[in-house]
Amino acid sequence: MDYQHYRTALSGTLAQSELPFAPDEYQMRLNKVRHAMALRGLDALLLTDPADINYLSGYHTFEVSVHACLVCTQARLVLQVASIETGAAVVTARVDEIIGYCWENLDEIITPLADLLSPCSKIGIDGWSSGLRFGVIDTLMQTIGRERFSEAGAVVDAIRLIKSPAELEMLQQSARITALGLETAIQSIRPGVTDNDIAAVGAKALLENGSEFMSLQPIVTSGHRIGVIHVNHKRRVIQPNEPVFLEFGSAYQRYTAPMMRTAVTGAPSPALSATRDLCRSLFETLCDAMRPGNTFDAAAQAADALLAPQRDQYFFSGVFGYAVGAQFPPSWVEGTGFIAKGQARTFETNMVFHLPLCLRVPGQWGVGISDTVVVTENGAKPLTNNDWQLFEARS
Repeated sequence: MDYQHYRTALSGTLAQSELPFAPDEYQMRLNKVRHAMALRGLDALLLTDPADINYLSGYHTFEVSVHACLVCTQARLVLQVASIETGAAVVTARVDEIIGYCWENLDEIITPLADLLSPCSKIGIDGWSSGLRFGVIDTLMQTIGRERFSEAGAVVDAIRLIKSPAELEMLQQSARITALGLETAIQSIRPGVTDNDIAAVGAKALLENGSEFMSLQPIVTSGHRIGVIHVNHKRRVIQPNEPVFLEFGSAYQRYTAPMMRTAVTGAPSPALSATRDLCRSLFETLCDAMRPGNTFDAAAQAADALLAPQRDQYFFSGVFGYAVGAQFPPSWVEGTGFIAKGQARTFETNMVFHLPLCLRVPGQWGVGISDTVVVTENGAKPLTNNDWQLFEARS
């Protein structure tokens, strides 16, 4: 059968059977987005980020490399996906209509979109979206008029940034699984095993305890490689008396609560212990500053002042926290908010951030310890359960 008949067959038996939340949750989100659209005078939103599409419709698939979009107007919610993804759309999405296109024939994308959007004079897009393809948007603009389109990425971002009670439950489930994976992995560390061995043990534990495919695979590095940000396990043998860095994040209904831990194959050196202490102080300073009404900038400035006396010793990215929620590969970073200097947005209750406090001495070593936290009236509280110790792994 062709994909149209495939979709029809599934609709009769499995429609919305894997919708991650109750319909009321999606209606609440949709109402908020439509209200924000009305305030901006937008007739339509054209969403292309897989996470934005998931947020409003529930649609999810591991194949996020092909074009997909969601058209949101005051009256309708229409999902366009490749022919091979129509099954996932039927099973996981709550929308008014699903439009397929043959994934080997990209010309089929434009005409249905142009027909949908031609009645709309003001169309919002997210120009920074990971799913926005120049070939699609440029051709669409040529077809119905470039003047209709404007930047509107902040519309959905501002709503996604504040988590609902149902979302917090998903993040708590992820936090539980993440902790189990990290604990299993860290207990396997000893001189003579490889970073791949440790990652494999952790990945197995994450999957056995309920993680879906992860937005970012388990990260394990050791020794001098910790001093290089964003490298990963590469068959390196763990040596005696060296640090081992781990960063895991399970996915539960696409929601990820990441956590970092650091182990040492032996007793921690004074330098490693002092760095751990600084990471903990940064964490406490941030959590105290993360109160409703305070700005992201103010929290970052407070932490940065603590780091300043040792800035020349360590590399640090400058981002003390980033929002997390439901995401897709290649990253669990939500992209809706960053705790960094110059960020004027204010904290609100139920915003959720990962605080990636990893301090690296280039070419030598590093220490990373972190929690995912939720903003409350009294400051940020951990969702993950890090003990904030350097784990001593002995043979």
